[in-house]
Amino acid sequence: MIVQTVNLTKRYGKLVALNNLALNIEDGECFGYIGPNGAGKTTTIRILATLLQPTWGEARVCGHVVGYESRKIRPLIGYVPDFFGAYEDMVVQEYLEFFASAYNITGEGRTRVVGDVLELTELSYKRDALVDSLSRGMKQRLSIARVLLHDPKVLLLDEPASGLDPRARIEMRELLKELRNMGKTIIISSHILHELAELCTTVGIIEHGQLLYHGAIDDIVRRARLATRLHVRVAEQRDLAALLLQRTEGVRSVEERDGHLVVELNDGASDVSHIAAALVKNNFKIRELKEEEVNLETAFMRLTKGLVQ
Repeated sequence: MIVQTVNLTKRYGKLVALNNLALNIEDGECFGYIGPNGAGKTTTIRILATLLQPTWGEARVCGHVVGYESRKIRPLIGYVPDFFGAYEDMVVQEYLEFFASAYNITGEGRTRVVGDVLELTELSYKRDALVDSLSRGMKQRLSIARVLLHDPKVLLLDEPASGLDPRARIEMRELLKELRNMGKTIIISSHILHELAELCTTVGIIEHGQLLYHGAIDDIVRRARLATRLHVRVAEQRDLAALLLQRTEGVRSVEERDGHLVVELNDGASDVSHIAAALVKNNFKIRELKEEEVNLETAFMRLTKGLVQ
């Protein structure tokens, strides 16, 4: 287990930021950490980055205990916060060489490593640009280049796509996919749920400091699927179609929503052909009949209550 927490708790006075958090993240896993603002995501990541001490409980990274063996953990991790510090007077090359020297990378090795991370993050053409002149997307990529200099095993990314335009988000996602394919263990918090679904192998949903679910995305979506729901649109006489469907076998409820009918079937129902057959038999013209998709976004909405600290 490359990252593990047991009863991890963080309190600020009466405020409980984390409440007995239990995480188990395997080597090479890409773990998406999602939850409302104030749920405890940043607190968790900062503890794993050895920047915060837990009130009680234990966090381990690569087998080392946060707090007791933090000096052994730091060379093994790369932490990217959700903001970029000011380095107005440095160019990109100087910025990376400065941090490479902090990791005791010297001489030709430093030049080679800096060149490699610039190429990986597609920033080679910006090596002589002032850091402060970069766009937010480029600064985020530079932050990742910085933490890759010492080839860490674990990447801790706190909202790396926050504030990025669509193109920059796509570029960030492709970079993270490349790092995942390189075997890095990645823990990433984000509010852009559909992108996490494409990137991550597992996710955790946290709210009010408590972990609600932790597992594969397909499993979480399956738990969130309360019942089969159909979206039905007919050409006319929607009210009469609703009355018909309410009397149809296997239908639990029918609700009108935005010009169409939401038909919820009883638990265990999977065959929906009788719904179309009932409408056609009674001379209703069907414009649309589709099953409601349950994805990570809808699962998140159904599993959380919108609680904040």
